[in-house]
Amino acid sequence: VLGCNGYDIVDLGVMVPAQKILDAAREHKADIIGLSGLITPSLEEMAHVAREMQRQGFTIPLLIGGATTSLAHTAVKIEPNYEHPVVYVKDASRAVGVCTQLLSNDMRDAFAAEIRADYASTRERHLKHKSDTVRLPLAGARANKFAIDWSRYTPPAPKQPGVHVLKAYDLARLAEMIDWTPFFASWELHGKFPKILDDAVVGTEATKLYADAQAMLKQMIAENWVEARAVFGLFPANTVDDDDIAVYTDESRSEKLMTWHNLRQQMKKPEGRANLCIADFVAPQASGLKDYLGAFVVTAGIGEDERAQAFEAAHDDYSAILFKSLCDRLAEAFAEHLHLRVRKEFWGYASEEALANDDLIGEKYQGIRPAPGYPACPEHSEKAGLFEVLDATAQIGVKLTENFAMWPGAAVSGFYLSHPDSQYFAVAKIERDQVEDYARRKGWTLVEAERWLAPNLAYQPG
Repeated sequence: VLGCNGYDIVDLGVMVPAQKILDAAREHKADIIGLSGLITPSLEEMAHVAREMQRQGFTIPLLIGGATTSLAHTAVKIEPNYEHPVVYVKDASRAVGVCTQLLSNDMRDAFAAEIRADYASTRERHLKHKSDTVRLPLAGARANKFAIDWSRYTPPAPKQPGVHVLKAYDLARLAEMIDWTPFFASWELHGKFPKILDDAVVGTEATKLYADAQAMLKQMIAENWVEARAVFGLFPANTVDDDDIAVYTDESRSEKLMTWHNLRQQMKKPEGRANLCIADFVAPQASGLKDYLGAFVVTAGIGEDERAQAFEAAHDDYSAILFKSLCDRLAEAFAEHLHLRVRKEFWGYASEEALANDDLIGEKYQGIRPAPGYPACPEHSEKAGLFEVLDATAQIGVKLTENFAMWPGAAVSGFYLSHPDSQYFAVAKIERDQVEDYARRKGWTLVEAERWLAPNLAYQPG
């Protein structure tokens, strides 16, 4: 968007270290530095960049954007680290106006003062909300866990246990399961599909974009622009130590493949409502029951980078962005499609399931597929164990970065749980006692735990 409006852009790519960003800003005599965050660990990295800009004497504005960012996070966690303008840009369409004001001798000071005052008010509201929120000690939260009568339940054993690999998966099958609503949202066109096509405000633009997407998707399928791959496994598992899930090598359950560490809600709940943790939905080891879970990694991004670079080399940024958006949608569709097959075929606990695509998107099936980095299990480093158990990089070519982002970007990973009461929820903010307990279970220092759990901390470290 900025490039189309006369700005010279130096794109350093993804997962760029802070010092490389600052060195490039000096080299190119940048007027503004912009950061975009796609996963929660990048939020702390943005704060680190702001601290380094302050330490190294920068004076240029810092723009913050991306899927994981927010005005509140920018105001509370990033802006206090840098004395010069730090501006949260909600979407790309607003970037031109923000940059125009920041680079104008007539408008910059007033705009910066307005932003600074707004962020100060946001911090005050944030602190008041924190002080008004009552949380339980970790022991109290665990005492209020989700109650399942395990004596009346028999966990379903997988029909096809072990690890399975799928390659060169039929893109046409995945295209049938695309959820188009998030596709339009990624283009800042908000509304539920297909109603958005008739929307009085964005309908015309949405219809044109949808036609372009359908044409490109058809070509992607016909010419195999990308390859879709998956690796997934179904394993013996039991909950141990309240909040962790042990994953075993075989039915003897004598050797662990990995331990999936989880977090528990600590906010005080109304009477009759539990403080949830993912581990509540897997039979505890003490029950004597043989329970199971699944793990998966899927991608629709093998070949994505090369094709996108070809579009960019031809100065066709629109096609590059459209193509990447479609790869992301195909990856999400693959996650949905594979979960369906797991429920019906490989695990087989819902072999008679017959849901329409809208019901699949609405998650009306039995079981869940929580993913590290999402609200129910927000800590990203748990992907490392998942990838190791599945040997995902060797099997399908998807790798993890040092901050646990997946590459290619059009990839989805997570776990499968089968219990009929399993549900999604948000862990939300947690207190120091749980962070200390999590650090102990992970073998981390408290500082390490606070770094990875930064977005969920209900207190200021230190």
